Amino acid sequence: MPELPEVETVRRGLAPVMEGARIDRVEQRRPDLRFPFPADFVARLECRTVTALSRRSKYLLADTDAGDVLVMHLGMSGSFRIEEAQDQHVPGRFAHARSKDAKHDHVVLHLTGSGGATARIIYNDPRRFGFMTLVPRTALPDHPLFKNLGLEPLGNDLDGARLAHLFQGKTAPLKAALLDQRLVAGLGNIYVCEALWRAGLSPLRRAGTLCTPTGRPARKAERLALAIRDVLRDAIEAGGSTLRDHTRADGSLGYFQHSFAVYDRVGDPCRTPGCAGMIERLVQSNRSTFWCRACQR
Repeated sequence: MPELPEVETVRRGLAPVMEGARIDRVEQRRPDLRFPFPADFVARLECRTVTALSRRSKYLLADTDAGDVLVMHLGMSGSFRIEEAQDQHVPGRFAHARSKDAKHDHVVLHLTGSGGATARIIYNDPRRFGFMTLVPRTALPDHPLFKNLGLEPLGNDLDGARLAHLFQGKTAPLKAALLDQRLVAGLGNIYVCEALWRAGLSPLRRAGTLCTPTGRPARKAERLALAIRDVLRDAIEAGGSTLRDHTRADGSLGYFQHSFAVYDRVGDPCRTPGCAGMIERLVQSNRSTFWCRACQR
């Protein structure tokens, strides 16, 4: 699954083409992806203007002038391809090339921009684990996909006090709490591992220890909040991670994987200055955790 930096990178690649553009025609080439398309999917999108393209957690949200939101999720292998005149590119580059096989092109949006330029946005998904749906903007906060989502980790609201409040009294391991989308939305396995290393905190630590017995945030809570914000921003700046199934909107490779300190680096020396530890792997909730037991406490 894409994590927040990958989705944000794709959003930034699509926004210049989609925002302010009129959707002249929609090609829906199959009845479903992971879920069925709404019965009136094409009719509600054609002849509408995209007023904004945003992100919530790992979802892309395209608002239209009809008051609907086109909700898009990339799933395991989904990507968007932008075709403008003789140029075509994929938002986000990956180490493993994204599919451009036309048999996996499931949705095509034909657009005309405010300046009259035309473009096509093509959604390609070999595994068909992504999906698209339409939700009225007024109904979005209470929609099942969104009503239980937690705090956005890139926003100004994420600080030590907020993390401590969210995790107060929780005995779950810290990594599991960070992956709970009801608490913090959009974090995934890679960036949680990296943030915990930057903060010097063990993934096995009880989440509730970020809060003092008096209910105040411990100093480690602020370290973790800062590490989360920094690692996400660094990854977005680098264009996301170069993973098998996700691509940036401009077709270029993401390079943050070259900066991984712990993820997928089992047996390598820890990069913390003065630390003699080695990167290890453990399994938590059937997922790989990468960490250094010597400096992450």
